[in-house]
Amino acid sequence: MYKTMTETKERIDKTKVVISVSGVSKYFSPSKGQRSIKQAFTSFFSSKKDSAVKDGYWALKDVGFEVYKGEFFGIVGRNGSGKSTLLKMIAGVYTPTKGSIDTDGKIVPFIELGVGFNAELTGKDNVFLNGALLGFTRKEMMDMYDDIVSFAELQDHMDIKLKNFSSGMQVRLAFSIAIRAKSDILLVDEVLAVGDSSFQKKCFEIFTALKKEGRTIVFITHDMTAIERFCDRVLVIDKTKARGIYTPNEAGAIYDHLNAKYNTEENDISEVTGKAPSRWGSGEVRLDKVTVFSEGKLSKNNVVEMGEDLEIRMSFTAKTTKKIVIGLAFEDIFGVNIAGPNSIGVNLSSKEAVSYKANNIPLVPGEYKVTIAIYDQDIINEYDHLEKSVKLTVTGKSHNIYGKVNLFGKWSI
Repeated sequence: MYKTMTETKERIDKTKVVISVSGVSKYFSPSKGQRSIKQAFTSFFSSKKDSAVKDGYWALKDVGFEVYKGEFFGIVGRNGSGKSTLLKMIAGVYTPTKGSIDTDGKIVPFIELGVGFNAELTGKDNVFLNGALLGFTRKEMMDMYDDIVSFAELQDHMDIKLKNFSSGMQVRLAFSIAIRAKSDILLVDEVLAVGDSSFQKKCFEIFTALKKEGRTIVFITHDMTAIERFCDRVLVIDKTKARGIYTPNEAGAIYDHLNAKYNTEENDISEVTGKAPSRWGSGEVRLDKVTVFSEGKLSKNNVVEMGEDLEIRMSFTAKTTKKIVIGLAFEDIFGVNIAGPNSIGVNLSSKEAVSYKANNIPLVPGEYKVTIAIYDQDIINEYDHLEKSVKLTVTGKSHNIYGKVNLFGKWSI
């Protein structure tokens, strides 16, 4: 959608490898000199096995790949998979425990923006301080100063001490300085996760410009839309190990499947009685169990693929024989109500299991919460209300879909 094959071929030089990662592993263990008396005492009486578990862990295991000159290379994975550790090893912040990393060109890491800032100095003083750390002369920084401040939108704050800046203001200032660094390779770790939408838009514009310049960028993010928009290839890391290198669309789909696979939080349940985050109602009818089916088969972790048939099956305990009305609300992670089907006009009884079926579910890949409410037939008395009680994960073969639903339409000439 965002780039043509011609543009990609002209920008990337596959004969020039600028980053080579070979069999890299990283093990973290605390320094003995930094242990407290309590830690030293308890570790003395612990078994070696227990001590190994408590005192160290493998953050990354046997990862290898190459990045070409001019490539926008993405790295994705769940939290704790080892992405940031890998980027810091490429930057030279960490040394691999095993394996090797070779780079060809000057690297500027956007890993911890603002490193080198002094909270007691003004914003203006910090611009020159940070610029010096990046290798700029004072004259160069003076020539760039107005542009840096304008990009960060901090014209009225530069004479204030940095400690009085918000975290968002500090990030904007640091990013505005860092993007002017003279570098061949840029390492970017979740810059888009901070700042408002206006700042993120500026980041996108900078990435687009750097991409056109043929700069090599290694990019870590949980934003699959950004991955699909900018990246040429994507490394997927799962539990410290490289799963493989894929196209952006493939990587997005795999990332969704990984989230569904490991997403077994307390709300991802079948038995909902008393476990809903927020529950109220008269109790004349109580929802006992919710079971999710996909394509007619039980979905253990409430996972359904986009375009498949979804069934939500419910059973109750009732103190009344009155007819009931059930309402469902499907919300995305931002709390936006995507759909709100209800059973008005349908003859439902609390004596039997009730199911809601939706053919070819159009929800795009992502996580959703389902609220379930049970009323009397006149929708006056609320018997049971379970707010966002069921977590539903939608996956897909491709992640290249935007918006909230897939219309399953077709283009034609």
